[in-house]
Amino acid sequence: MTAHIRTELEHSDGWIPFERYMELALYAPALGYYSAGATKFGVAGDFVTAPEISDLFAGAVAAQFAEILQETGGGVLELGAGTGRFAGAALRSLADRRLLPDAYSILEVSADLIARQRDAVASMAGGFASRATWLSRLPKTFSGVVFANEVLDALPCDRFVIANGQPERLGVQWDGRRFGWAACSAAAAAADDAWRERVTAALAGLAPLPEGYCGEVCLNVEAWIAGIAAALERAVVILIDYGLPRRHYYHPERSAGTLRAHFRHRALDDPFWYPGLCDLSAWVDFTRVAEAGQAAGLELAGFTTQAAFLLANGIGEQASTLSARGQAEQAHALRQLLLPGEMGEAVKVMMLSKGVDRAWQGLALVDLRDSL
Repeated sequence: MTAHIRTELEHSDGWIPFERYMELALYAPALGYYSAGATKFGVAGDFVTAPEISDLFAGAVAAQFAEILQETGGGVLELGAGTGRFAGAALRSLADRRLLPDAYSILEVSADLIARQRDAVASMAGGFASRATWLSRLPKTFSGVVFANEVLDALPCDRFVIANGQPERLGVQWDGRRFGWAACSAAAAAADDAWRERVTAALAGLAPLPEGYCGEVCLNVEAWIAGIAAALERAVVILIDYGLPRRHYYHPERSAGTLRAHFRHRALDDPFWYPGLCDLSAWVDFTRVAEAGQAAGLELAGFTTQAAFLLANGIGEQASTLSARGQAEQAHALRQLLLPGEMGEAVKVMMLSKGVDRAWQGLALVDLRDSL
């Protein structure tokens, strides 16, 4: 991976935007983190996502799927399905509710993950696994539920620093031993006027950021949302991820940004550690996501915390039906999923809709739309 990125640098006058570095490190064919074969999720991997913590997560989210599917018909489209554990548990839960979708489609770019997902769905969903299909691109038309858990935070983002009151783009260079941060050359900076205008627009109206402030901006969000929206007929998009409204995301006291590398369950501030073997992610500016959705013709159906969403969809009631031993085993998982100091408030849920307008049960407890 290092050799591959160095070759890219040699063809780019020794400097590339961090967005390009992140794209290569995560998605370069056969070399990138999500393209190669190393274990990524769970105890043996580098981080744990909500579906790996407890199947109660999938059960609660599937309750929201069921309500939507009753309104829209159609299927479920999961973007980036990780190990496939969520898909298997969700199919099982929907079958219990007698609301199996026409198809449970998974859009996945990693051949390694597809193989793991197939095994997980087959073992967890049993006879309902036949509803699962795998796609290499978005369908031309779609109705139902689109679901993405911790996908937005892995979209390649750019890094900037405030210098002389203005955002300046940071990129990557090779210092002879390792990759490191570097300001772009004068020639590259002159060509970055359009980039600077977009970042300046995102920061407009916020509290002034101090000199030396570092942050991230993901300008890929608009195209990503627009691509999904173009396929939708009657559908609801559910996005779950670590993130904040813009005025909290770009807060003067959050001066080091949210960019992190994850390796063997350690969160690292250095995104250049073991290129291709570390996950890279940055929290989500959910104001940008909402704006992108509206620009693409979607309605903002709601914005809430993961804890409020799961509780409104009955995760507590699901847990109460377990045996006493099962409840004891799931107690720690519920704390991770629901408590403010864990994932409960750090992770947000945004719902966008097209062709359907109603209040959804997962948004009944907490409405944070005004914070956007």
